[in-house]
Amino acid sequence: MNRIQERYGLGQSVWLDYIERSLIKSGGLRKLVESGVAGVTSNPTIFQQAITKSDAYAAELSELVVTTSDPKTLFESLAVADIKAAADVLRPVYDAQGGHDGFVSLEVAPDLAFDTEATVAEGLRLHAAVDRPNLMIKVPATRPGLPAIRRLLAAGVNINVTLIFSLERYAEVKEAFMAGLEDRLAAGKPIDKIASVASFFVSRVDVNIDARLAQIAQANPAQAAAATALQGKIAIANSKLAYAQFQEKFQGERWDRLAVAGARVQRPLWASTSTKNPAYPDLIYVDTLIGPHTVNTMPPGTVDAFLDHGVPKRTVDQDVGVATAELAALAALGISLNAVTDELEADGVKKFADSFVQLLAAIEDKRKELISA
Repeated sequence: MNRIQERYGLGQSVWLDYIERSLIKSGGLRKLVESGVAGVTSNPTIFQQAITKSDAYAAELSELVVTTSDPKTLFESLAVADIKAAADVLRPVYDAQGGHDGFVSLEVAPDLAFDTEATVAEGLRLHAAVDRPNLMIKVPATRPGLPAIRRLLAAGVNINVTLIFSLERYAEVKEAFMAGLEDRLAAGKPIDKIASVASFFVSRVDVNIDARLAQIAQANPAQAAAATALQGKIAIANSKLAYAQFQEKFQGERWDRLAVAGARVQRPLWASTSTKNPAYPDLIYVDTLIGPHTVNTMPPGTVDAFLDHGVPKRTVDQDVGVATAELAALAALGISLNAVTDELEADGVKKFADSFVQLLAAIEDKRKELISA
């Protein structure tokens, strides 16, 4: 049994935060699944890198440009094909685990992040286009995204809620999830097959806050020790308190009514878990967040690192009191975590939108090149 497989005994699933056609066609994804990887997540940046830096899409693009001139339509054709293929590789996992794992995520277009109606329409359309029971539609946890999440769940769509940074927004996400299941149940429809994860972003929090702490340490020698002591700590503390919030939400009469009807909890998914600061351990955001009813989605390099030297040990609900104290110490230094997470949400949506624009531009350039050849 390898280290990833050991994590399942601790209640955590490992998903791959990467998709690319040659990985699927070469059998590489299948090998990862055999090693214990139980899902795949994608986002506009991943697709932008995959399609623009790989020759694996050239043949299909050459065929598509004959009948299609719209770059977004071309992209969607390529992406849906990849998602279908990955979902088929993971279908045995989905079937064997009764729909607990084996999911592949496809994100709605990032330029719709602040449009509820368009997000619902796009989510339903992509759900139908892929037509796989182990598909999850990714919806950003913006305020306009919350009612879209509720409505899509009520319509029977599996949802991966993405770009969650704050405890306050995470509470709203869980509320949207439960309300969506209640809406579906009230309509007389089954909820026992609905799956959802809440993607709580980790490392980006430290990237932002560490820079602020460094500024404080440099400008205020009296606060230097306190500021330096918090570097590399806040992202994990924030995530541990999110997990504590998860444990509180999925109990009590309201949840019990849904659970009796077969509802599954909305698992926290730790996203952005590769280490951005080379001074930190490469698995700092992996080894520290292992526990029941969780998922960690990792890029290929982080998966390899965990297989090599990860520590499968329950950690996500350890030292929660320390985490609370660390967030209090951050506030005492004058850093507002809410202001940081608001900034990170806006920046996260923008980054995905920028990647999407770059991707469409690259596809348009390729289309022109192909039709003029």
